[in-house]
Amino acid sequence: MKMERRSAEGPLISGFSGRGFKVDDGVYEGLLISPERADGWSPPPIADLTPDDIAPLLALSPQPEFLLLGTGATLVRPPRAFTEALGARGIGVEPMDSRAAARAWGVLRAELRWVAAALYPLD
Repeated sequence: MKMERRSAEGPLISGFSGRGFKVDDGVYEGLLISPERADGWSPPPIADLTPDDIAPLLALSPQPEFLLLGTGATLVRPPRAFTEALGARGIGVEPMDSRAAARAWGVLRAELRWVAAALYPLD
Protein backbone atom coordinates (compact mmCIF):
# COMPACT_ATOMS: atom_id res chain seq x y z
CA MET A 1 0.00 0.00 0.00
CA LYS A 2 1.34 3.39 -0.95
CA MET A 3 0.90 6.23 1.55
CA GLU A 4 0.91 9.80 0.38
CA ARG A 5 1.24 12.72 2.73
CA ARG A 6 -1.08 15.53 1.75
CA SER A 7 -0.06 19.06 2.48
CA ALA A 8 -2.52 21.79 3.21
CA GLU A 9 -2.60 24.91 1.13
CA GLY A 10 -2.77 28.29 2.78
CA PRO A 11 -0.92 29.84 5.67
CA LEU A 12 0.84 27.70 8.25
CA ILE A 13 2.24 28.70 11.61
CA SER A 14 5.92 27.79 11.54
CA GLY A 15 6.95 28.89 15.02
CA PHE A 16 6.87 31.50 17.75
CA SER A 17 8.73 34.80 18.09
CA GLY A 18 8.49 36.91 21.23
CA ARG A 19 4.77 37.38 21.88
CA GLY A 20 3.82 36.32 18.38
CA PHE A 21 3.46 33.67 15.72
CA LYS A 22 5.62 33.17 12.62
CA VAL A 23 3.45 32.77 9.55
CA ASP A 24 5.04 32.75 6.10
CA ASP A 25 7.22 35.88 6.01
CA GLY A 26 5.54 37.69 8.91
CA VAL A 27 5.25 37.66 12.68
CA TYR A 28 1.87 38.44 14.22
CA GLU A 29 1.34 39.07 17.95
CA GLY A 30 -2.40 38.54 17.60
CA LEU A 31 -3.55 36.38 14.69
CA LEU A 32 -6.69 35.55 12.75
CA ILE A 33 -5.92 32.61 10.48
CA SER A 34 -8.02 30.63 8.04
CA PRO A 35 -7.19 28.20 5.25
CA GLU A 36 -7.26 31.23 2.95
CA ARG A 37 -5.23 33.89 4.79
CA ALA A 38 -3.49 35.13 7.93
CA ASP A 39 -4.03 38.61 9.34
CA GLY A 40 -2.73 40.51 12.32
CA TRP A 41 -5.33 40.96 15.05
CA SER A 42 -5.63 43.37 17.93
CA PRO A 43 -8.03 41.44 20.14
CA PRO A 44 -10.07 42.95 22.93
CA PRO A 45 -9.72 41.66 26.49
CA ILE A 46 -11.04 38.11 26.42
CA ALA A 47 -13.97 39.05 28.69
CA ASP A 48 -15.13 41.51 26.00
CA LEU A 49 -14.77 39.17 23.00
CA THR A 50 -17.74 39.19 20.60
CA PRO A 51 -18.37 37.57 17.22
CA ASP A 52 -17.78 40.97 15.59
CA ASP A 53 -14.15 40.74 16.70
CA ILE A 54 -13.61 37.71 14.46
CA ALA A 55 -15.88 38.83 11.59
CA PRO A 56 -13.39 37.89 8.82
CA LEU A 57 -13.38 34.29 10.05
CA LEU A 58 -17.16 34.16 10.22
CA ALA A 59 -17.37 35.38 6.61
CA LEU A 60 -15.59 32.27 5.29
CA SER A 61 -17.50 30.20 2.77
CA PRO A 62 -17.97 27.49 3.65
CA GLN A 63 -18.01 28.40 7.32
CA PRO A 64 -15.32 26.78 9.47
CA GLU A 65 -16.01 23.46 11.19
CA PHE A 66 -14.95 25.12 14.44
CA LEU A 67 -12.84 27.93 15.84
CA LEU A 68 -9.58 27.34 17.68
CA LEU A 69 -9.45 30.13 20.24
CA GLY A 70 -5.95 30.66 21.60
CA THR A 71 -6.43 32.65 24.81
CA GLY A 72 -2.81 33.69 25.45
CA ALA A 73 -0.32 32.09 27.83
CA THR A 74 -3.00 30.15 29.69
CA LEU A 75 -6.46 28.79 29.03
CA VAL A 76 -9.15 31.37 29.76
CA ARG A 77 -12.80 30.59 29.11
CA PRO A 78 -14.38 32.95 26.58
CA PRO A 79 -17.65 34.70 27.41
CA ARG A 80 -20.66 32.40 27.28
CA ALA A 81 -22.41 34.82 24.91
CA PHE A 82 -19.52 34.42 22.45
CA THR A 83 -19.62 30.62 22.41
CA GLU A 84 -23.41 30.60 22.24
CA ALA A 85 -23.45 33.03 19.31
CA LEU A 86 -20.98 30.89 17.36
CA GLY A 87 -22.87 27.74 18.36
CA ALA A 88 -26.06 29.26 16.93
CA ARG A 89 -24.18 29.50 13.60
CA GLY A 90 -23.12 25.87 13.85
CA ILE A 91 -19.51 26.72 14.73
CA GLY A 92 -17.98 25.14 17.80
CA VAL A 93 -15.36 26.95 19.89
CA GLU A 94 -12.29 25.10 21.16
CA PRO A 95 -10.50 27.34 23.69
CA MET A 96 -6.92 26.53 24.69
CA ASP A 97 -3.72 28.41 25.38
CA SER A 98 -2.33 30.07 22.25
CA ARG A 99 0.72 27.79 21.88
CA ALA A 100 -1.51 24.71 21.95
CA ALA A 101 -3.91 26.33 19.48
CA ALA A 102 -1.04 27.11 17.08
CA ARG A 103 0.14 23.48 17.22
CA ALA A 104 -3.43 22.21 16.76
CA TRP A 105 -3.77 24.48 13.72
CA GLY A 106 -0.88 22.70 12.02
CA VAL A 107 -2.22 19.23 12.80
CA LEU A 108 -5.75 20.02 11.66
CA ARG A 109 -4.62 21.72 8.45
CA ALA A 110 -2.37 18.76 7.64
CA GLU A 111 -5.58 16.71 7.85
CA LEU A 112 -7.12 19.25 5.41
CA ARG A 113 -9.73 20.27 7.98
CA TRP A 114 -11.58 23.54 7.24
CA VAL A 115 -11.04 25.35 10.54
CA ALA A 116 -10.26 28.89 11.65
CA ALA A 117 -8.24 30.24 14.56
CA ALA A 118 -8.14 33.43 16.59
CA LEU A 119 -4.95 33.60 18.64
CA TYR A 120 -4.26 36.05 21.45
CA PRO A 121 -0.63 37.13 21.87
CA LEU A 122 1.73 34.93 23.87
CA ASP A 123 2.24 36.71 27.15
